[in-house]
Amino acid sequence: MSAGWVAGTVRAKTLVGRYPGADGILEIAASPTLDDGLQRLAATPYSRYTRTAADLPGAQRAVSATLLWHLRVLAGWLPPGGARLLVPLAAGFEIANVISRLPAPAGHRTDVPEPYRLGALETAWRSLERADTPARLRAALAASPWGDPGGDTPWALVTGMRMAAARRTSVAVPSARRWAQGRAVLLTARELFVHRRSLPGPVLRDAARLLGARAPTATTYEEFRGSLPSAARWVLADVEAPGELWRAETRWWRTVLADGAALLRDGRYGPRVVVGAVAVLSVDAWRVRAALESAARGGRPGEVFDALA
Repeated sequence: MSAGWVAGTVRAKTLVGRYPGADGILEIAASPTLDDGLQRLAATPYSRYTRTAADLPGAQRAVSATLLWHLRVLAGWLPPGGARLLVPLAAGFEIANVISRLPAPAGHRTDVPEPYRLGALETAWRSLERADTPARLRAALAASPWGDPGGDTPWALVTGMRMAAARRTSVAVPSARRWAQGRAVLLTARELFVHRRSLPGPVLRDAARLLGARAPTATTYEEFRGSLPSAARWVLADVEAPGELWRAETRWWRTVLADGAALLRDGRYGPRVVVGAVAVLSVDAWRVRAALESAARGGRPGEVFDALA
């Protein structure tokens, strides 16, 4: 194993050890105000960005920015080419950058946040940032590793990117294929049976690569569940109706955490440990954002948060 992977593995484990973890997150969630919750982050890595947060959306975005910064730091410790392993795992930040540039629905806030700084974790942001219309954004995506989303409406652009992120993760990060399949299950089920929207052609093809040809073309939720490959059925176990997909989402996060922790315990230096660290750090950030929302509501954690904490 190269010195770069040894250094990256050590750094990954060190980063995980500095985060608040389940006990710290429960304390944040029980805080009576958002300010109290933010104070509890003062001794954690999140303080770098959260100390200037003025409201809940700003605080939650600061938590995400902290995660991205540490993924960039981790990428810098990896050997040449090693950062490519993290690019699909950080794809959500590039998707968020694109979402912030799309027209906001009527009645929603229109202030545009500063884009996340992706550094070596960029897929095609410099090209996407220059696209000043939805049609040009679609063309830029089609000319990049993201691929053609199949339309230039905000929904088609975002859905195409999300499914493409699952496809790219499955191909480039074998240790994360289970998570990528799970994410594809959730995205497909939500679009087909909650929003009642057909998948654009390219999205349908990506979904078929991950879930087989039958599930993405199912006409009922029951048929969809029954058509999933055995490796992906865990996501919807005991989720009997589309209205219960939030339970599947919780299960997905819980699975990513358990799998990531198992990868971290791998005694060997190398990519698997790094991927495990990214998973655990990502779940921690997700839970901290939920904990801050709980604090902003007076310290009353909700059912979804309780299931993860």
